[in-house]
Amino acid sequence: MNTDDLQLKRATSSALLSLLNLTALPVIGFIGLLYVYSKTKPNTIDRYYAVVGIKTSLLAGIALLLVTLLVILLGGFESPLTWVYVTSYFVIVHASFILFATWTLTRSWTGEKLKRQILSK
Repeated sequence: MNTDDLQLKRATSSALLSLLNLTALPVIGFIGLLYVYSKTKPNTIDRYYAVVGIKTSLLAGIALLLVTLLVILLGGFESPLTWVYVTSYFVIVHASFILFATWTLTRSWTGEKLKRQILSK
């Protein structure tokens, strides 16, 4: 297996671990992301997707946990309307992060970054 194939495999693994971290294996997926990150070298496609996965996981954790707790604290634990807001927010934001991680996974299969570089002439 040459270097490019190994980098693509690690990039795909990073994106898959990010998706797993958001869905089925929250802590285990994040530890796996950190492990893959430790195996990568700077300025490579596998490092890029490992960093994207780590940032996505951290942002999702902050957005879901912190905002949910804040809404519960401000709205009151026993208010039914609080739980409507919490449930709606959690489902919509969590689904958005899962959609982003799925898109990241499909882009990692091609070995391209999420944003295309615009070359000047």
